[in-house]
Amino acid sequence: MLAGISGATTASSCPTPPSRTGSRPRGKKKVGSVWTNYLDEALADFSGYLTIDELYDGSFCVLSIVDNRRYKRLAFRVLDHKPTRGDVRAFLSEFKRELDKRGLKVLGITTDGSSLYPKVLKKLWPGVPHQVCRFHILMKITKAVLGALAKLRKEIQAQIPKFKRGHPSKEQQVLARRFKRRKQRVADLFKHRYLFVRHHLSAAQRKTLKNLLHGQPQLRALRQIMDEVYRLFDRRCKTQTALGRLDKLRKRLRRFKRLRRALATLFSPNLEKALLFLDDKLLGSTSNAVERSNRRFRKTQKSIYSVRTKEHVEQRLALDMQRELRAAKRSCTRKTLHRDRSEPESGHP
Repeated sequence: MLAGISGATTASSCPTPPSRTGSRPRGKKKVGSVWTNYLDEALADFSGYLTIDELYDGSFCVLSIVDNRRYKRLAFRVLDHKPTRGDVRAFLSEFKRELDKRGLKVLGITTDGSSLYPKVLKKLWPGVPHQVCRFHILMKITKAVLGALAKLRKEIQAQIPKFKRGHPSKEQQVLARRFKRRKQRVADLFKHRYLFVRHHLSAAQRKTLKNLLHGQPQLRALRQIMDEVYRLFDRRCKTQTALGRLDKLRKRLRRFKRLRRALATLFSPNLEKALLFLDDKLLGSTSNAVERSNRRFRKTQKSIYSVRTKEHVEQRLALDMQRELRAAKRSCTRKTLHRDRSEPESGHP
């Protein structure tokens, strides 16, 4: 009895507020409001353009929908298994019902080259342009070009004969200097291999590339093919013009049998879908909006080691969405406070 009175007296006389240990976490509250209050506020300025992607975190997979013009995560779903088309269909169907309730229409969708989305999107939103991420397509083509360059470099190196150890004879000295220059060229091909896939080159880089291409028609064709690929994504032309250029590029590539096998990515139908953004200036050519949200989540996971269950991942995503939604208001408040503090008080000189 005395202990209880003593405890009550101590608590009442303590100047600090009571501890919040054991209180209900905010994340659990925010998860329930994702499809209600949060979605109402996030869709207030809906652009009509979506980007969809999946994020793998250990044994979990996070499906996300982000506004591709406003950079807002609109919905997510955490799975404890590898996603299937059924999971994607259920997730997108639920989101479509929320859009239909509010009378909102989808004008364009951007995804990566995953096979989970094309059939589902065609069924849920028929007639809506489905853009494949330009960055993912260029990344695959760049990787294929570098792979083809590595094969050509190894072939050139294999043609260089090897001399026996020791000082070469007078007859072999001329050949030795010639083969030494060829070895140096192979080393330069490896050192400056990025010049074959880089879009914009400086004057010094063009000079270096010209020296590497001298007397090598296959290497010259490889660089020309990469230039044509970059021309496909020029905003100044329309999709039909880009498709015509792509058809010419494929016909030209068929003449080089070895390069055709190495650059099979150029014959993928996803490359044609990656050119749809040329006819619509508002259609996002990349899925950077959802990738940025995924990078922020991965950065959070590095510092929060307890987020390793499905419930905790959902709560962390819900909190991050709320924080991102309030970012503009926080920035406005911060600027107002800084301006008021910098101005002198009225009545003082």
